[in-house]
Amino acid sequence: MIRERKLIKKIKEKADKSAANELITMYYAEVYIYVFKQTEDKEMAMDLTQEIFISMLKSIRSYEENKASFKTWLYKICGNKIVDYYRSKYYKYSTIVEDIENFNLYDSNNIELNLELKEDTRKVLDIVNKFDSNTQQIFRLKFFGEMTFIEIAKVLEISESTVKTRYYSAIRKIKKILEGGENG
Repeated sequence: MIRERKLIKKIKEKADKSAANELITMYYAEVYIYVFKQTEDKEMAMDLTQEIFISMLKSIRSYEENKASFKTWLYKICGNKIVDYYRSKYYKYSTIVEDIENFNLYDSNNIELNLELKEDTRKVLDIVNKFDSNTQQIFRLKFFGEMTFIEIAKVLEISESTVKTRYYSAIRKIKKILEGGENG
């Protein structure tokens, strides 16, 4: 993307605020959706998205376009922030004190189904949160970011075969744990 390169150059060379705002605007919705799918919390997703873009701006001078696309580099920051969030004391506390009023009962006919789906997602995320950070990032980028194995390999700077191996290994482990064969 030519426009993207020009914006990055302006930010790096002149600390151009309007270029930074435009670059953030280009990716904001995509990053927010990626984060929201994993947190299921609007406020937290907004906070993490803001933190991601602050980190992006603070480290943009280290971005090298010959190593990875900007989007790939940005998703690496996203993955790190999300892993940090799930390791944080805040996350551990908030999952214990989760307020039922925050649950959106948008379809009264399917309340039970919605609660089950939310609980299943929570169980899977609890399992994933115990994996090493690299495996967490692979799972999150594939499942929530809907990235291809090739894209994930670029983000994490590892081979595509390693990404596939770790992803499918994680899926098998999740299934085994959910089926009651392992405690995590």
